[in-house]
Amino acid sequence: MQKVKKKRCAATVITLLLAVCTVFALGMESGILYEKISDLPEYGLTGQSYSDDRLLTLVNGQNAIPEGWTVTLTELDNGERVDSEMYPDLQEMFDDMRDEGLYPVVGEGYRTDAEQRQMMSDKIAAYENEGYTEKLATALAYDYVAAPGTSEHQLGLAVDINADKSKSDNEEVYAWLAENAYRYGFILRYPADKQTITDTAYEPWHYRYVGREYAPEIYESGLCLEEWIENN
Repeated sequence: MQKVKKKRCAATVITLLLAVCTVFALGMESGILYEKISDLPEYGLTGQSYSDDRLLTLVNGQNAIPEGWTVTLTELDNGERVDSEMYPDLQEMFDDMRDEGLYPVVGEGYRTDAEQRQMMSDKIAAYENEGYTEKLATALAYDYVAAPGTSEHQLGLAVDINADKSKSDNEEVYAWLAENAYRYGFILRYPADKQTITDTAYEPWHYRYVGREYAPEIYESGLCLEEWIENN
């Protein structure tokens, strides 16, 4: 009887090892190593606002845009739209940059849910055209495009700021923003050293408007928005 139990135990261990190896192999095949399910902490319930101040609403892969979210938009000269509450500070920041010989442009502002869905569909199609299966193309697309309902651009409070290439270059624009954007109410949303928390790659062009009351404190703390909200 003892030998039978040992054999069963050994068989169970072997089965578990084979299962682990299979999961690992599938992860490697899709270009994903499943070290952790997610490094991104959960902050409250999905679809909820985390502050009485709408400017501090947290949106990420675990926290969708609150139900009933509304935004009043201002259209820029290039057709991009931004939250009207943000617009005066954005305009002042851009004016000051131009006074210093830098020429920024808003490459991406507000996106509708339909536009976010189209962006995701386009990314999936692009990977499929490269030869990936639909399943793998979808998985890869989600690494680069936020799922509809979880993009800050849908809040209207996020802008991708680049340079007018005919007059400036991106690196000098990014450098200026990194040092000065907080003075106008903007924070770098996805810092290079916070990727395990934001679950988003470093994006030196992506700035989130939180207002002049909060931006200096968040900037000086060295925390990303998820950390700062949790601590406050």
